[in-house]
Amino acid sequence: MSTPDPQHTVSTPERTARTLPPWWVILLAALGIALAAFAIGRFSMFGASATPTTDSAEAGFSRDMQVHHTQAIEMSMTIYRKTEDEGVRALSYDIATAQAGQRGEFYDWLVQWGLPQSGGPLMEWMSQSESGHDHGSGSTGDEMTQEELMASMGMASSEELSALDAATGTAADCLFLELMIRHHEGAIPMAQALVELGSNDRAVQVAEGIIQTQSAEIDLMTSLRSNLTCTD
Repeated sequence: MSTPDPQHTVSTPERTARTLPPWWVILLAALGIALAAFAIGRFSMFGASATPTTDSAEAGFSRDMQVHHTQAIEMSMTIYRKTEDEGVRALSYDIATAQAGQRGEFYDWLVQWGLPQSGGPLMEWMSQSESGHDHGSGSTGDEMTQEELMASMGMASSEELSALDAATGTAADCLFLELMIRHHEGAIPMAQALVELGSNDRAVQVAEGIIQTQSAEIDLMTSLRSNLTCTD
C-alpha cells in the first residue's frame, strides 16, 4: 500500500484543529490515545501464556483480521484520495494507518508462533464463542461460499467496492461511511470472540483495543453521516 504524499496529508493536528469542529477534535484525541496505548503495548512481551497452535483462536483471529483489515485499508485510501470533506479525510487516514500497523502485527504473531499465514474457512475458529453463534461462524466452507463468509464479517462485495471507486462527492463519502460502519460492526464480534476464547495476553489486549476503538469510530461515522445528511 502506498502512503500519502506528506505534502498532501491533511490530517495534521494543526489543520485538523483549524477545520474540524471542537467535538470532532475531542473524539480524534480520544482515538489517538487509544492508538498510542496500542503502539506502546505492541513492543511488550507476549507474557507467559503458551504459544498458540494453528487451530487456536489467536491464529484464526490473526489470519481473518488480516483479510478484514486489508479491505478497510483499501476502502479508506480510496476515499482519502478523492473526498473533499475534512472529517472524512482525517478519519479515513487514521483508519488506514492504524489498521496497516495492526495487520503487520498480526502477520508477525504468526511468524513468531511458527504458524502458516493461511488456515481453515473464515471464522471457523469462532464457532465455540457466543459471538460466533450470531456471526455465521458455525457453518463450514461447504455450507457457505467465500463471498457469504466475507459478507457475514461485514465486508464489502466486489460490486460495492466498484461503486465506491466510481462514486464522487458527497455520494462517495456517504457510501464509504455506510460500508465502513458495517465493516467495523463485523470486526467487533471477531474481537469479542478472541477476548472470550483467547489465552495469549497480548492478543487479548489488542482485541480489547479493537472493540473500544472501532466502537468509537462507529459513533463518529454515524455523526458524520448525519452531518452529511446521508440517506439510507
